[in-house]
Amino acid sequence: MNSPIIFHLAIPMVNAEATKKFYGDQLGAKIGRSNAHAIIFDFYGSQLVAHSTPEKILPPKSIYPRHFGLIFTAEGAWFELVGRCETHKIEFYQPPRLRFAGEITEHRTVFLQDPAYNILEFKYYRHYEAIFGASDNVDIGDR
Repeated sequence: MNSPIIFHLAIPMVNAEATKKFYGDQLGAKIGRSNAHAIIFDFYGSQLVAHSTPEKILPPKSIYPRHFGLIFTAEGAWFELVGRCETHKIEFYQPPRLRFAGEITEHRTVFLQDPAYNILEFKYYRHYEAIFGASDNVDIGDR
């Protein structure tokens, strides 16, 4: 297949205006089609769709097992996102940090939480091959 593939993710939303502000104004995602029940975002080239839900959504107790996000292939882009969060006063769910320093899986990470308690992680790996490779290393997540 020679055509580009675009990732699609649907997430719950409890407040459309707060969701537009978080993803659109604060994180810079382009807002596409929207109605009273859903908003489509161009989230760094992937399609993120927020759907309203009548269910009560509770804050998670941990980043595990469920979170989503992006992996930047340029370290500067990761720092730009962190700076954007600071400029727009987005509270960090977990502040920016370096994980697995000196190892093949070394990466910068930061966690955010949207208005519906969806947790997002943004990463930059020092070694590109650690994204999908380095299968001889069993480190995944926190130790």
